[in-house]
Amino acid sequence: ASQWERVQGAAAMTNDQNPEEDFATLFAASIQTKRLQVGQTVEGTIVALGSDVALVDVGSKGEASLAVDELRNEEGVVEAKVGDRIEATVTSMSGGITLSRRLQRGAATRRQIEDAFRSGLPIEGKVDAQVKGGFTVSIARQRAFCPQSQIDTARDTDPATHLGRVYTFRIIEYREEGRKFVVSRRALLEEEQKKRAEDVRRALAVDAVVTGRVASVRDFGAFVDLGAGVQGLLHVSEMGWSRVSDPTTMFKPGDEITVKVLRIDSKDGEDKIALGVRQLIDDPWLAVGQKYPAGNVVSGRVDRVADFGVFVELEPGITGLVPASETGSAHGTDLKKAFPVGTNLEVIVLDTDASSRRMRLSIKAIADEAERAEVRDYAARSDTGAGASLGSLADKLRGALGGKK
Repeated sequence: ASQWERVQGAAAMTNDQNPEEDFATLFAASIQTKRLQVGQTVEGTIVALGSDVALVDVGSKGEASLAVDELRNEEGVVEAKVGDRIEATVTSMSGGITLSRRLQRGAATRRQIEDAFRSGLPIEGKVDAQVKGGFTVSIARQRAFCPQSQIDTARDTDPATHLGRVYTFRIIEYREEGRKFVVSRRALLEEEQKKRAEDVRRALAVDAVVTGRVASVRDFGAFVDLGAGVQGLLHVSEMGWSRVSDPTTMFKPGDEITVKVLRIDSKDGEDKIALGVRQLIDDPWLAVGQKYPAGNVVSGRVDRVADFGVFVELEPGITGLVPASETGSAHGTDLKKAFPVGTNLEVIVLDTDASSRRMRLSIKAIADEAERAEVRDYAARSDTGAGASLGSLADKLRGALGGKK
């Protein structure tokens, strides 16, 4: 049916309350529709999606049709849905409004190519050959040139991977009836990535748990790609409950990880996204009192050394301090030399304070307890000895204690 027939049919189905006004509205819409021109860019809302055709509401101009194939990505997946706003170009007014988001490479005429250049409409082309500085591209029986830098967003791709491929390009130069015909695929890829990045940013929220891929690792943390080039920083302090001195031992580029969004700071039109992994792991200090009661002998590893004591890691996230006075070393001893980082030690838990995340340990108490145990054992054996005198027992105890009185 023609546009005028659709207007008459719609008018006949309106209610009887004010038929003149309804007819006038539809008639006005038909007049505005006639004002559209081939090559004009319009914006509309997708109102229906069929297997082959999508209907787009272009406002007072009416509904237009668009091939569903033009809504598919390179993997063949339809990326649009009902309610999405899109921009397209009018390619035909015969029997209704027909839209296109790109010109098919085999169907485009020279005039349409010029219109596509003026309107920015993407157009399909086949990469034929590699030449100096770029590639030749066949578009509507014409030969265009695509510079090497404009064939892809990635700069280190093998040029041979593009040969024979059909891509969508944007015409960036069209002069002298096509003798200067230059196209860019990169421009479209960057626009698509920008739109996807905006979608990713809109979907992000503080406290959201998302999956990303490690893009790079630095001394201060790792940058994580959350999709479409949107990156967040996983600071070294948020990688786990334990102290991380070298982030490269935790992550490497390409690793897929799950992170929590801690903060989103918008400044100068750019979002700075802070991420964390530690928040997704149970806090080991919650059960430290039950796991490490005072008086227990436990094993640990020297994590770092200060002038006032030695920090010993008992497990990831649980580190206690052996004060200098509890190391058993003589006053003035160089603790860094006496207790190199990485040394395994046995210590006794003196006390813990989970609320302040502090634990006091002792190496000296190990030696003291061993000495007391030796004295108790020797005393028990001496008590069973025949004819042992108090004087001889005292002499033996002093000998066991190294002559202490």
